Amino acid sequence: MKVRKLTKTDRENWQSLYRGYADFYHMPMNEDILKSVWLWIFDANIKFYAIGVKTTKGKLIGFMHYREMPSPLRGSLVGFLDDLYVHPDHRGTGAVQLLFKELKGIARQNGWPYVRWITATDNHRARAVYDKISETIDFVTYQMPSH
Repeated sequence: MKVRKLTKTDRENWQSLYRGYADFYHMPMNEDILKSVWLWIFDANIKFYAIGVKTTKGKLIGFMHYREMPSPLRGSLVGFLDDLYVHPDHRGTGAVQLLFKELKGIARQNGWPYVRWITATDNHRARAVYDKISETIDFVTYQMPSH
């Protein structure tokens, strides 16, 4: 397996994986969302990125979306992991660990002191992995609708 930045030729496989990710979180998915997210990945004006893990035969089996964001209290930029998904048939193969290894290197290259992310409290499989490579912080996440 290898981890690489996504390229425009990855769209079909990425789209299938992203639909699986949305299904996992019971979120609606449509062509407009897929198009928007795909365009963000390749827009030089948006600091939103994607890496993928591929099999030795070159098939995309998982991805990470991440971005750079300011941390005002630290006076520095940090990383934020938005989405992580590995196809169920490839879980437990080390794909997630390879993605995190790459993300850690990206954080180092960009001078980010850390990468932060959130996950569902009942996502026990993912949390078991996260607990081995990171630590939790004592904050609660809120979400306020704009309408």
